[in-house]
Amino acid sequence: MGNLPLIPAADPMPLPAPLWLFKVLLLVTFLLHIIVMNFLLGGGVIAIVARWRGAKDEKFARLSRDLSKKIPSLLAATITLGVAPLLFLQVLYGQLFYTSSVIMAWPWFMVVVILTIAYYGYYLVAFKDQKNNAAVLGWVLIGSVFLTFLVGFIYTNNLTLMLTPEKWGKIYFQDPSGWNLNLTEGMLLPRYLHFMVASLAIGAFLLILSGLYRWKRDVENARFLIQYGGKWFMYSTMVQFLVGIWFLIALPKEKMMIFMGENLLATIAMLAGILLALAAIFVMSGALRKEDPRKGAITAMSLIGVVLVLMVIMRDALRDAYLAPYFKLSDLAVKTQFGVLLLFLVLFVGGILVWIWMMKKYFFGAQAAALKE
Repeated sequence: MGNLPLIPAADPMPLPAPLWLFKVLLLVTFLLHIIVMNFLLGGGVIAIVARWRGAKDEKFARLSRDLSKKIPSLLAATITLGVAPLLFLQVLYGQLFYTSSVIMAWPWFMVVVILTIAYYGYYLVAFKDQKNNAAVLGWVLIGSVFLTFLVGFIYTNNLTLMLTPEKWGKIYFQDPSGWNLNLTEGMLLPRYLHFMVASLAIGAFLLILSGLYRWKRDVENARFLIQYGGKWFMYSTMVQFLVGIWFLIALPKEKMMIFMGENLLATIAMLAGILLALAAIFVMSGALRKEDPRKGAITAMSLIGVVLVLMVIMRDALRDAYLAPYFKLSDLAVKTQFGVLLLFLVLFVGGILVWIWMMKKYFFGAQAAALKE
């Protein structure tokens, strides 16, 4: 065993486009994926809380019904937008990602089963008679949200295991059955919570966007949505600061130092992200005290949009730092196929535009307005 290479050889087929383009596409598609994923996860938790509070307040009951109808489509959008970054990850880091996936094969395979069960649960809650099945559907919603968070936990296990090839042999030969997780990894739990708490903050923007859309038709309900969503955002972001500190100190010292000056881009991204997040909390707090909170809410969401971009950059820098002793992207062969590349870029941009148009029509078009009546 000692003479075998630790990392499987990369695919000998050269990349059909420049390396930097695949990296940009990975980061852009992952950003799109996590935005919708956060709407799904955060929206599910808020729907549970609103359902519980809806027993005494019709505003919350209406909010829970509205979110419950959106969640199945958000799950479909999350899965659809997750395909592209997963494919680009396999193109760039395939031999690493496939190995970690094989080591924890059964939990990884179960993701499809878990998502299918969660999907059915969300559809039951969205379309069954709420009055006559309220208690049962409430538990179904809780179960589906739990299963969705469980999928996130499995993904975090796989993606952290991918970063630590030195652990592969020990884990696999202790249990080659494929029923493995990466539970001994120190950064596993804070990294997972870093994503999940963020989903509550970003998921709150789904309420704010709904409030902005409804403002001219129903000011009272729209103001409630913006204010309630704003509070979810602020409190979740405050918790996120604590989780972020935990995540940072859970990293090995040499990895933590890339955010402390050793990697200029990562350091600037972290400092800017902290400052912009604090500014967003301050702006949102001021907006919620006004009769018309729209302008401040839009500004806060814009600031967090920049923070999300910075977080994606930081995540990528951390991945490269972990893999540096074992693997360098610059070693991959490249042979650009310009015709195929041009066709792909045209179809890629067109597909994103069509997807945005579909989501706008579905969530904020005439059909959505009719469902809200």
